Amino acid sequence: MKTQTTQNLTGKKVAILATDGFEQDELLSPLEALKDAGAETQVVSPTEGKIKGWKHTDWGKKVKVDVTLAEANAEAYDALVLPGGVMNPDHLRRDPAALEFVKSFFRAGKPVGAICHGPWTLIDAGVVRGRKMTSYETIQTDLKNAGAEWVDQEVVVDNGLVTSRKPDDLPAFNAKLIEEIAEGVHPRNAAIAGS
Repeated sequence: MKTQTTQNLTGKKVAILATDGFEQDELLSPLEALKDAGAETQVVSPTEGKIKGWKHTDWGKKVKVDVTLAEANAEAYDALVLPGGVMNPDHLRRDPAALEFVKSFFRAGKPVGAICHGPWTLIDAGVVRGRKMTSYETIQTDLKNAGAEWVDQEVVVDNGLVTSRKPDDLPAFNAKLIEEIAEGVHPRNAAIAGS
């Protein structure tokens, strides 16, 4: 799933927040696309060492954790990516440190990308109200109940927040994510996230 892009992200640093049970393609495809565009990427996780991916109906590849969540500083990154999978965001949304890490990007107005079930973490971080978003169809009610405007589109961009529904949407997701990171800080992110 290569993404063709003319955007150059050299000098940009992107955190990919995940834990065991991330949907494999939803981490690896953006990771590759961001690197191809020149960005430095780091997998951030509450877990040390390696985290296990999920590929369709079984465990997939293991991915090296570059920085533990306890050591990560949101200020050091220009953007954040939240892969889906069911287990991954369900664990992250219950982790206060993960929620604070996510909120930091919104307070600073930095681009954030979330795909599939990834927006679950955004709900618990309290940053979806008033946002136009998409996600895997089974969590649309969760997003609507949290105040988001949910739409069924392959990719939705709302002032630096990029969301997509599923792995089939990755080419569009990656392209828009790179575009938003190239644009930089989005003031409305900071306004919505509060202080």
